[in-house]
Amino acid sequence: MTFAPNTTERIARARADLRMGVPVVITGGGAAALVFAAETLTPARLDELRGTDAVIALTEQRAATLKVAAYDGDLVRLTLPQDADLAWVQAMADPADDLRRPMKGPFTAQRTGTPLPHRAGIALTKAARLLPACIVVPVADGIATARRHDLTLLTAESALATTLSPLDPVISARLPLDVSDAGRLHIFRPDDGAEEHYAVEIGTPDRAQPVLARLHSACFTGDLLGSLKCDCGPQLRGALAQMGAEGAGVLLYLNQEGRGIGLANKMRAYSLQDQGFDTVEANHRLGFADDERDFRIGAELLRKLGFSQVRLLTNNPAKVAKLESCGLTVTERVPLKVGENRHNAGYLATKAAKSGHLL
Repeated sequence: MTFAPNTTERIARARADLRMGVPVVITGGGAAALVFAAETLTPARLDELRGTDAVIALTEQRAATLKVAAYDGDLVRLTLPQDADLAWVQAMADPADDLRRPMKGPFTAQRTGTPLPHRAGIALTKAARLLPACIVVPVADGIATARRHDLTLLTAESALATTLSPLDPVISARLPLDVSDAGRLHIFRPDDGAEEHYAVEIGTPDRAQPVLARLHSACFTGDLLGSLKCDCGPQLRGALAQMGAEGAGVLLYLNQEGRGIGLANKMRAYSLQDQGFDTVEANHRLGFADDERDFRIGAELLRKLGFSQVRLLTNNPAKVAKLESCGLTVTERVPLKVGENRHNAGYLATKAAKSGHLL
């Protein structure tokens, strides 16, 4: 018997460490490195990096904003200047001040050696809902470094693994709703320590028939506050109302705020939208892809609930394609066109033009 954490638990620990500003040690590709999240790096730890071969790793999207060639394809490794202060590091990661100070170079890009620890570091910062940027410092012996400083040690391969974490049912209970007295809420918890996800079941859907279903990504601003910048709140309430009217359905409430970038980064994107950028442009300037969500979660929850066929309430063909690629049968795409107003007209137009939504 061992009480040591397994790989999944080490990755969860690494996410928490990075959120607190604690570095982790990553090995891979014959190299080892100390990895810090740029967003949570402290002045004291930055001072300790003077005289090292530290680099700042940024995604290809952020590199494009900074007009730097991403020689590694999906990322760029830029030498950390010896006189770089915390403001410089944060300005490289956070585009909030880009328009006022667009020139941050000259830069020296690293083009030799493996980018594997850097790639893993960026993946971990994304999973931690931080800005996707990290400071990477090569070390001679990763195991010894981790032991000496009591740091989490993991391999790049494990941090980059794309296997979906198992989702375990925690509890379900009856929950009468405005749309139906016959409501039930199911809670699912992933093994990797990430956010829980929920399934709202309306009525008693026949598991042998296609179920009216919606994959709804959490939107604190729209669902809870009634934000007019998006159509999420009306879609949530509209989907539940339609299920209530039909007497059966299941709504999967997935904790993937802001297309999977987290609420803080979503607010950063909103701030960039106030500067004139659209949704996709704002995400790219932050260093994210158009959409960072994992719709495999929704497919797995449907399977856990006993469904194999769905009538999917969505305007997004990507959701249909993802569910079908996960082995579910989508018998019908049911449009959900609600919530347009003068504040979100541009947002909806961008979803149609750049994300393929059928509006």
